[in-house]
Amino acid sequence: FKVSDIYGEDMMPGGMVFMRCNPDHHGVALVGGASGPENRRGLHHMAFEVGTLDEVFRARNHLRACGATMIFEGRRRAGVQIAVEFLDPDGHNLEIYWGLDQVGTDGRCRPANEWRGAKSLEEAIANPPPGQVPVVQDKSLLGAGK
Repeated sequence: FKVSDIYGEDMMPGGMVFMRCNPDHHGVALVGGASGPENRRGLHHMAFEVGTLDEVFRARNHLRACGATMIFEGRRRAGVQIAVEFLDPDGHNLEIYWGLDQVGTDGRCRPANEWRGAKSLEEAIANPPPGQVPVVQDKSLLGAGK
């Protein structure tokens, strides 16, 4: 594995390191030891890539309809993927995403000043980072997750 990005304590309690073994920005995200009730180390979440942005919207809508515990939707920072995060029935944090940054052969990642956080899928497509072209084919999916 090679390190793609690191979050310090100022970005996430305990910090986080994103690592890759292929051109994807990260395949593994490890969280450090945070103090207090979140005092844990290890694997933060498992993520599953889908082929279209529509699939992320459909997953969100389905998960909400089924009453799943939603952790996050939108776009975080490093990797700039558009995603939904939720808990499976056993309490594991899972992510379904589209549009993960690719790291070139030079090993350079997107600079942090190009990250575009978003707190909804709709906001993520309305404010993309440079080079990301988020297109939802089925417009009926927009706003359907509320």
